[in-house]
Amino acid sequence: MAEALTFNHKTLDDAYSTRRYFAKFERIIPHLRKVSELSVSEGQISEAEARIIQDYLAALGNGFAALSYKYLMAGRLRAEVHPLLRIDKRDSGFPVYSEILQMATDALQADKHLARLPSRDQLKKDMVRHVLNEGTSPIRLQYAMAQREYYERIFTEEIFWAQNDPQAFWQRDITRHHRAYLVHWAKYDSQTNVPAIYVMMLEDTGRRALPTDERRWPEVQQHLMAQSVSALKLLTIAKGFDEDFDDLHPKLLRRFHLGPMYSHHFTEQEGPLRDILAEASGVAGLDWALAWTVETLQSKETRTEKSGFFSSAEREVFALDHLDPAGIDAGATDTRRALIMPHRAYQTLEEADPPGLAGTRRYVVGKNDRILSYR
Repeated sequence: MAEALTFNHKTLDDAYSTRRYFAKFERIIPHLRKVSELSVSEGQISEAEARIIQDYLAALGNGFAALSYKYLMAGRLRAEVHPLLRIDKRDSGFPVYSEILQMATDALQADKHLARLPSRDQLKKDMVRHVLNEGTSPIRLQYAMAQREYYERIFTEEIFWAQNDPQAFWQRDITRHHRAYLVHWAKYDSQTNVPAIYVMMLEDTGRRALPTDERRWPEVQQHLMAQSVSALKLLTIAKGFDEDFDDLHPKLLRRFHLGPMYSHHFTEQEGPLRDILAEASGVAGLDWALAWTVETLQSKETRTEKSGFFSSAEREVFALDHLDPAGIDAGATDTRRALIMPHRAYQTLEEADPPGLAGTRRYVVGKNDRILSYR
């Protein structure tokens, strides 16, 4: 298994490739923010969901910016001194899961690293002195400066970690002991190496408000994080939650997959995208496409079931399209797939008109980074 996973990984072994890789995401992430805004205007998600997505995108951008400094000197120092970035070249195009785990570990000790590193001003003075005295590039000092930048960023900024624990926000009081909450959380999936954001609308009929309930809230957080795996269907996640918490009622569950990212230079893809990105690869920055998938599961009604010898509980009945075998198999009420891509790649895609992408919405990056939506 480990060998198969390693086979799907790619090591970026020089500074040019590493910088080009992170520059690509630096351009893509702002496009995702605009796609979330378009999704609101198209009635696909709510404004609250768009704000949640944008906060996670900002954290993802901060994390990638930090990693870009960690690996800024890639290939200029020995690999045993300065390890190289590994990405998933087959299934995601993102850094592998272990990179995100390591960043979280580094964050726990960032203050100690910063205390040991010289200050920015001292490093700048030492670099000038080195150039004047030695007449060579101060590679080790540049490395130290890049590491200081890395540790400062993961110590002070919001980062998209491997696990981003659930947060609950009150929406309204339905009755005295019946409240509505918006809960969201996110994970960097360890199997797919793709970030996923989860949003749940739930109703709480417990006596204590969920976020202040020291018994239920930790259990809810642990349950949701344990079940948030891309391989699990939304129906499985929602039904498990509904059955484990008698006084919590999930009315809507959404999952946003922020990837894979496909690139002619960095990933190996099959099917129509391979030729499309290869043709678009002649101009720097135009050889990519990013998948954006939104899965939605909605409750259509409730029914009462026994929950012990002398009690009962309301259970949700979730809406599935029984006339669509694909919808039932997906375990969702609705699944919407989209590709975000530069205009050049979109033109090539339209000319090829591959049947495998016929039902995929296109978000196209045009002039001045304006995003246009095409069905």
